[in-house]
Amino acid sequence: MHIAITGAAGFLGHRLIQRLLERGELRGEPIRRLTLIDQLEAGAPEAAGVEIVSQARDITAPGAFDAMLDGRPDVIYHLAAVVSSAAEADLELGLAVNFDATRALLEGCRSRGLSATRLVMASSVAAYGGELPETLDDMTALQPQNSYGTQKAMCELLINDYSRRGLVDGLVLRLPTIVIRPGRPNAAASSFASSILREPLNGEEAICPVPTDLDLFVMSPRKVVEALVHGAEVPGEVLGSFRAFMLPGITVSVAEMLETLRELAGQAAVKRIRHEPDARIQAIVGSWPTRFNTRRADRLGFEGDRDFQEIVEAFLVDSGR
Repeated sequence: MHIAITGAAGFLGHRLIQRLLERGELRGEPIRRLTLIDQLEAGAPEAAGVEIVSQARDITAPGAFDAMLDGRPDVIYHLAAVVSSAAEADLELGLAVNFDATRALLEGCRSRGLSATRLVMASSVAAYGGELPETLDDMTALQPQNSYGTQKAMCELLINDYSRRGLVDGLVLRLPTIVIRPGRPNAAASSFASSILREPLNGEEAICPVPTDLDLFVMSPRKVVEALVHGAEVPGEVLGSFRAFMLPGITVSVAEMLETLRELAGQAAVKRIRHEPDARIQAIVGSWPTRFNTRRADRLGFEGDRDFQEIVEAFLVDSGR
């Protein structure tokens, strides 16, 4: 089994690598090779019997995927992306990384006859927007209200069409907002959703740029990684004609997030948060829907978190507390 991962040096790619090496197999076959692509070489622990090839690539450059695809991977995880705020600030960069590189990846698969390769792309709740019903499902029309969501929506349609034509075995997982991300805040508009928990738990101050009555649709890093692994194993014949769907997150308000923080870490942790409204972030995040019917994902065996407390407790365990 040869598995390739773009965006492998990111936090999600790093966790996916760890999980795959822990399992040692995918689709019932032993993992023999991992090819990792990112702007910088992605680190990975040594694993007996697994050849790990890490490639530093600008995925917008011509031929960036050639070496990876020449190895005829059985599964490709396409995680590389310019995140929401950065894609909104720089249209050309967002298009080049989020859309053009995805098209180049699909064309590379087509030209090599990789029709059996399972391509799992991480999309986003940002693909939705505009006038929406109270509860959405996978077939709700996509009307993204920002460039990041638009670029993801275009990729979804392209992967669906290449799969319809039998050129690749594609699957798109729309990710809820991932909470709690480790590390430091990034350029994503949703970065605050992790920082208002992570920093206070670390004894540091954090800024909340949105109203506390704002709802978010969230999922833990653990469950997202398990969904990515499972996404490689779902048989293509049960996916149907439309291969993009929302993962089973949970809906929680910022106020409820802060109340969970208070319950687990005390009022002193909550007091480390400063409320400083940011209209730009509010406009982006406020356009994202928060309630979904995810029966299709449930039926295919994808699992979400039980509640928000479980998400925070998982972060504390993963942080060694």
